[in-house]
Amino acid sequence: MLKFNFSVKNRSGQRVDNIIIGGRDRPDAERKLFQMYRHCTIVECATRRPDEKTWHPAPVEEEILTIACK
Repeated sequence: MLKFNFSVKNRSGQRVDNIIIGGRDRPDAERKLFQMYRHCTIVECATRRPDEKTWHPAPVEEEILTIACK
């Protein structure tokens, strides 16, 4: 399942950023988005790969040395 990061304007004109919705494809994600935000306008949409991580684990050796040296 892909993840889509939407930025939208709701019907009152207020911008809402970083709405992350999972879906099989973009039309599926947009369908889910319009169920939550009726009458919104999509300003931007970015695709995130499922294997993309926002953090990177530190090597265990560095952590052990950091703890041992204290």
